[in-house]
Amino acid sequence: MSKRSRRKRLKLIAMAGAQEAGIAADSDNNAKHDARGEAAPRKPSSNAHPKIANWYFKYNKQLLVIPVLLLLLSIVQIGMQTATTGDFIQKGISLKGGITITVPSDMEIDLDSLQGKITSEFQNVDLSIRRLESANSLVGYVIDADLQETEEVDRLVNIVEMETRIKRANYGLETVQPSLGESFFKEAGRAILFAFLLMSIVVFIAFRTIIPSFAVIISVFADMVMTLAAVNLLEVKISTGGIAAFLMLIGYSVDTDILLSSRVLRNQETSLMDRIMSSFKTGMTMVATTVTAATIAFLFSESETIRQIMLIIIIGMVADVFNTWITNTAILKWYVERKAARKHGQG
Repeated sequence: MSKRSRRKRLKLIAMAGAQEAGIAADSDNNAKHDARGEAAPRKPSSNAHPKIANWYFKYNKQLLVIPVLLLLLSIVQIGMQTATTGDFIQKGISLKGGITITVPSDMEIDLDSLQGKITSEFQNVDLSIRRLESANSLVGYVIDADLQETEEVDRLVNIVEMETRIKRANYGLETVQPSLGESFFKEAGRAILFAFLLMSIVVFIAFRTIIPSFAVIISVFADMVMTLAAVNLLEVKISTGGIAAFLMLIGYSVDTDILLSSRVLRNQETSLMDRIMSSFKTGMTMVATTVTAATIAFLFSESETIRQIMLIIIIGMVADVFNTWITNTAILKWYVERKAARKHGQG
């Protein structure tokens, strides 16, 4: 072996030894950090947050004005609705009682004329007339009226028969007694309260801390109140399907809140900002898919009940964006930062 080859080999051996010594030194340093109870330095996040994310994180508390104002206005609307009508929602026939007449026809009818005839005959009637379609083709009309007496129902049917020129033998008549509608409404109200209570208990069990659990509950409550106020403003007459939609809304609303709270409280490997923004991306994807599906169903469904359910879900999801990603986020951010400050002060 030549002298040059020997020198080259010795140099490689020396370099390998230096690397091993460096690794050993790093291991000793890590061991010393662990012995003192110090955490290893956290790697900086590789995610570059855009300016809008930094602005959102910085002014999250100031943004609370938006959902708080919306919640207050919603409560005022519901209060005025109750004071004016005696009910906090606009009940449909299935909830307050009345008659539903289904008139099969593929011919166009002057609905304004029909409605004018009925309202002139019954001064204070709560009346609704809508087209019934299948595959974008007219198949009939549905007339809802809060009439109970047999004589009033007969007069209504006579007017419909005269205006449509369709024999009453072809009509579909469905009567809901006021007592039955009121009973169902009370039972549905209890079901919603019971579902909300169970949801609250599950949230407390899951997080075992008061403030994060309260943030989830207040966000879901605000979703329900804002949605109800919006439905009232749109003058939607709530049916049994609408009550079911509010039950569904509890589940949809709590999903994003649980997602946010779980990632912020349980994942300590990244910064608070990273945790919130990661939750935001996932949560907004969930909301977008839900709203898209509900919008398609609302636009193309021929069932009035399904359209009402989808409308309530869409409004609720929009309200959830404000209540989860502003209200809940602000409360959680304050809670985590206060907890970290106390821990640092004690240390």
